[in-house]
Amino acid sequence: MKPLGGGWDELLAPLFNSENYKKIREFLIYEYSHYTVYPDMYDLYNCFRYTPLNELKAVILGQDPYHEPNQAHGLCFSVKKGVPLPPSLVNIFKEIENDLRIREPDCGDLTKWAQNGVLLLNTTLTVREHLANSHSKCGWAWFTDSVIKLISENTRNTVFILWGGNARSKAPLIDARKHLVLQCAHPSPLSAYNGFFGCGHFSKTNSYLVSHGKEPVDWDLNPKDNI
Repeated sequence: MKPLGGGWDELLAPLFNSENYKKIREFLIYEYSHYTVYPDMYDLYNCFRYTPLNELKAVILGQDPYHEPNQAHGLCFSVKKGVPLPPSLVNIFKEIENDLRIREPDCGDLTKWAQNGVLLLNTTLTVREHLANSHSKCGWAWFTDSVIKLISENTRNTVFILWGGNARSKAPLIDARKHLVLQCAHPSPLSAYNGFFGCGHFSKTNSYLVSHGKEPVDWDLNPKDNI
C-alpha cells in the first residue's frame, strides 16, 4: 500500500501492522480477485489521503460504501462527478441550504470537504457490488473504531458528526471533554424528518471551530464565480 501521507501513516501504523489487519487484507485480496468490490482498491483510503491529520477539523461517519457502479470513491456520502445524487446526499444538501443558506450543488463529489479538513469516514470501508453491508463483518469495525479512538486521543477540538444509529453507537469512543460530538437521525428519507432536518450541524461545527481558533469549514460545493 502506498503511504497515506499527512501524518496518518505514523498514527495508524499499529493498526496496519497488526494481526487483525492482516486478516482484513487477506479477505480483501480474495474479494477483489473474485467479485466486483467498491470502492476501487486505489480509492480505498481516500478519506485519509485527502485530509491531513494536522489539518483535521471534523469527522463525518458514514456506514457502508455505495454498492452500485461508479458511486463509491472512498469518501462517505460522496459520489463521483456525473453520478446522480443519492437520496441521503440530497437531504444533506437540503439541510446545508436551510442551515447556511448555501445553494444545493449539482455535483455530489465531496472531495472539497475532505480537502478542507473534514474526514469522511465510513465505518465499513468496502462492499461487494449490489450487496449492502456485505463486508460489515470482515473486521472493518475493529479498524475504524480504532481510528476513531486514535483521532480522539491525538487531536483536540475536533467535531465528530454522528448521523443515525450506527454512527451514534461510536460516541463512547470519543472523549467529549476534548471534542464536540453532534448526534441526530440519519439523512436517509426514512429518518431525515425525525431530527436530521433542522439539526444545524453545519453551522454548529463552524461556530465551535471558530471558538477554538480554527478556520471554519467551507461547506459550499458550488463553483465560485470568476471575477
